Amino acid sequence: MWRIWLLFDPRRTLIALFTFLFALAVLIHFILLSTSRFNWIEGPSAAAKTTSIELPLIKKELV
Repeated sequence: MWRIWLLFDPRRTLIALFTFLFALAVLIHFILLSTSRFNWIEGPSAAAKTTSIELPLIKKELV
C-alpha cells in the first residue's frame, strides 16, 4: 500500500478526494431539496398542496 504514495502526491490526491466528496455531498443535498418529501426548508406539505376541480357529469338523452 505504501508504494501507491510513491506514484501520487499525497497532498494533491487528498485535496482532489475531499473536493470530489464535497461536490457530491452538495449535489445530493440539492437533489433532496428538490423533492417534496425531503425538503427540510419549506416542509413536506409545501409542494403537496394541489387543488382539484370537479366538473358535473352531463347526460345526453338519445332521441
